[in-house]
Amino acid sequence: MRELLFATGEHLLIVALSMIVATLVGVGLGILSSWKKRLGTVIITIAEIVQTIPSLALLALLMIIFGLGNLTMGIALVLYALLPIIRNTQVALTELPPAIIDAARGMGMSRSQRLTQVEIPLAIPMIFGGIKVALVNSLSIAVMGVLIGSGGLGYIIYRGIQQRNFARILIGAIPVVVIALFFDWAMTKIEQRLSTHTK
Repeated sequence: MRELLFATGEHLLIVALSMIVATLVGVGLGILSSWKKRLGTVIITIAEIVQTIPSLALLALLMIIFGLGNLTMGIALVLYALLPIIRNTQVALTELPPAIIDAARGMGMSRSQRLTQVEIPLAIPMIFGGIKVALVNSLSIAVMGVLIGSGGLGYIIYRGIQQRNFARILIGAIPVVVIALFFDWAMTKIEQRLSTHTK
C-alpha cells in the first residue's frame, strides 16, 4: 500500500509540474500564433510533428540528450501537451467576436490591455479545454517513464510484467485509469461553468 501511494504521488507530481510548464509555454505560443498568422502556422506544424512521434522514440531521443530520470519524462510530457493548448488558445483568440475587440480598441485599450482584460477572459473556457485534453493524455503517457528511469505508477506496472503478476499490473494500471477519468470529469464540469460565466 505504501508503495502504491508513493508511486501515485510521484506520478501526479511529475504530471503536475509538466502541465504547469506546458500551460505557460502553450498559452504563450498560442497567443503569439494568434498575433502572427504565418509564425502560428509554423508553431502548430512543429507541435503536430512532435505529437506524431511515437512515445518510445521521443523518450529515447530525449534520454540521449538529458539522461535518465524524471526530468527527461517531464520534458516529454511538456512536448506532448503543447499541441492541444496552443491550438485551443489560438482558435479561441482568433474566433472572438470582432465587435468586442473593436469596442475595446474604441475605449483606448492597448494590445496588452485587450489581451489580459478582454480576450483571455473570454477565451478561458476553450483554453481550459485544451489543458484538460493535455492533462488526461499526460496521465497516461507518464506510465512510459519507467523505461527511462522515471518514477510513478509505470514502475508498478513494469514490475508486474517482469514478475508475470497480473494482479500487480492491475494495481498500477487501475489508479491511472481512475485518476484520468476523475480529472476528465472534474475539468469538464469546470469547463462548463466557465463557458456559462463567459456567455
